[in-house]
Amino acid sequence: MNGPESTAPRQFAFTTRAHMAVDDATDEPIGLDDVDTRVRWLLDLIAAAGAELTARLWQPVTFDVLAAGRDRAGRRLPAQGHVAASRLGWNPHYPDGIYVPSRVSRVVTAQVMATLRTLAYRDTAITALSERFDPATGRIAPPTAAADRVPLGFARGVRRQLLARARRTDGAQSTRLRITDVQGRPLTSAMARLSAADRQLAQITVTDRELVLTVKLPTSPAPAGRAQWRRVRLTATIPAHLHGRAITDWHLPTLVLDRRGLLWRCAATELVPDCDLGSATVAVGVDWSPSTLGAAAATTENSDGLLSDYRGFTYDDRGLGTKLARLQAEGQMLHRKAARLARLAATAPPEVRARLEEKIAALNEHRTAVGAKRGKINRELGFHFARQVTDYAEAAGAQVIAVEDLTTLETRGHGRVNNNGAAQSARRQAVTALAHTAAGVGIAVVSVPARGSSAQCPGCDEPLARPGGYHTAWCSSCRVGGNRDHVAGVNLAKRALLGKGKVTRRRGQLPAVRVDERAPVRKSRDKTSPTPPRPRHRRVRRSLPTTTPRLGVTPKQNVPAPQASVWDTVKPAPLQGDAGSRDTAVWLTSSVGGLPSSTRPSPTPATPVADSMRST
Repeated sequence: MNGPESTAPRQFAFTTRAHMAVDDATDEPIGLDDVDTRVRWLLDLIAAAGAELTARLWQPVTFDVLAAGRDRAGRRLPAQGHVAASRLGWNPHYPDGIYVPSRVSRVVTAQVMATLRTLAYRDTAITALSERFDPATGRIAPPTAAADRVPLGFARGVRRQLLARARRTDGAQSTRLRITDVQGRPLTSAMARLSAADRQLAQITVTDRELVLTVKLPTSPAPAGRAQWRRVRLTATIPAHLHGRAITDWHLPTLVLDRRGLLWRCAATELVPDCDLGSATVAVGVDWSPSTLGAAAATTENSDGLLSDYRGFTYDDRGLGTKLARLQAEGQMLHRKAARLARLAATAPPEVRARLEEKIAALNEHRTAVGAKRGKINRELGFHFARQVTDYAEAAGAQVIAVEDLTTLETRGHGRVNNNGAAQSARRQAVTALAHTAAGVGIAVVSVPARGSSAQCPGCDEPLARPGGYHTAWCSSCRVGGNRDHVAGVNLAKRALLGKGKVTRRRGQLPAVRVDERAPVRKSRDKTSPTPPRPRHRRVRRSLPTTTPRLGVTPKQNVPAPQASVWDTVKPAPLQGDAGSRDTAVWLTSSVGGLPSSTRPSPTPATPVADSMRST
């Protein structure tokens, strides 16, 4: 039984970069550019071997073996990918004359096995769906067994693949298709998961807030023997937000190369407060909304039953949702334009085709940049949302945060543009960030059924009326209502509290409540949920400036801004000069002989500058 001060281990990820490198045998410093080159040689060897192994295993018998989970002797395949591949005889091949340590082969097989095991589920689903697919009508018949059911979004994707294959084959289709028939083999990424190896290839130690990684790297692009593999000690600074945390273990990182050089994708294990779901009395429900990322509301359980004040918290994305929608539209436009140029290049003369291919390459590069920007904004949005919801739940005294089950959630009925935008929102990334952030304060995150959460009354489970449009809800019998998303949050929190004794746990997934139990939620006369802090614009001035006006300068009027800025934080900035804006403060400084208006001091970086170690 868990005690009040019990803890539980959990893993989390972070990134860092090396700022110093030395040769492990001679202790001579090595330039970081040289390290990047040697890591690139290592990644090229791993990527080439992984691509060759994947191409060799891309056949139906491979997925039959993975689905059965047994080797040739009938023994169960182990969870470690490189051990399972060794038992099955799936070993990578290298060109003649190239020597690669066996631990590097472990990294290759572990990465390939992880990809193939993920696709084994898709192969089984494609086989079941292809048997019910009719090429003439383009429809998939409903399943007859519960085991054949798959998420609707997954079924739609497979249906598009089956339709594309039917068009290529003029409708000629066998009754049983495999994943190798409808799609090509997956591409392998250039990365090295050192966690699959042992101390002979890499080891990591912690010394004085620094991580020291000792890894064996090649000294040439085609090493011919062991002498051309040498150990290098890489030193990186532990990020400041990890200082003081109860970290019990540091795991070997995954090495990748980006435009700035070598990047470590690290993982660590820390102790966090444990939460006993069976004793939870306060829960916060998070409803995914088409207008914003999400909204939350609290429900309390006591001796009299369930109660709530039906007041919630709506997340303010600070304009990031609008920016994401613009970037999404821009990426789709670039994709359409590149596809149109590709069709024109197919029948164009050679000289015109060359120019069109250059334009297509530029469009694809621009589209990749837009996708990278969207990924960064989605990550920022997810963790900011997680922080806001966790603070709300902690202020409410909640032990559980209930989120809608994303596998049963489908956006529809809001138009093509809105459906597409909501479907591509970073909900799953926000759930992962929420589970990580909430675990740090001892709050568990569980998934609950999503059906009917916005349409049913939490008190009587009858359909809600919409007297004020889509965003309002009202129950005439219970005399409760308010914001539609807040009412849905009450429903989700109710389902978490009623099903806390029937939680199912699966490896790699959130704890889930599968049963939707019914019980009335009474409206509390007292306020039971916290009031979130209201964001305040930086340029708003509630009082007159206390500084003495400068001679010869006409101050601006202090007028509050009518709307919060997109990028400003919630904390107001201190008064600067006579006027209430940062731009005027910079102008005043330049007018009295200070720094020029184009000079802006930058903060001191938290980590040492790695560029100083770059070799020339």
